[in-house]
Amino acid sequence: MPISGSCHCGAVHWTYTGDPGTATACNCTICRRYGTLWMYGWVSEEIETAGKTTIYTWGDGDIEFHHCPNCGCIAYWRGCKPHKDGRTRIAVNARLANDPAAVADLPIRHFDGFETWEDQPDDGKHVRDMWF
Repeated sequence: MPISGSCHCGAVHWTYTGDPGTATACNCTICRRYGTLWMYGWVSEEIETAGKTTIYTWGDGDIEFHHCPNCGCIAYWRGCKPHKDGRTRIAVNARLANDPAAVADLPIRHFDGFETWEDQPDDGKHVRDMWF
């Protein structure tokens, strides 16, 4: 069953079809500020998005962050350039899931995007442990 999510006002929404496997908590300079939990996929494969967004791109310009222009929620990031196979990487913010139970049992993958760019040891946490 697909997982759906939306910003607070409902103007921007996404659908994730399939099993995301994990949700990623990244500590890079932007993700830690946003407080996001990312579910990764490919545009028009696992993930579909809709609604007008405001885009923020920084640094090397590899990814763009999409926010709702009305309520300000960060909905997803999207790669600026397709991969060699023509597919474009995307990640949606699991914290915006319309039904929290749909993502509650996903294990958290901790990624050090600040220093090492490596996965960190599994601590046994799930999305439900990160709601508060």
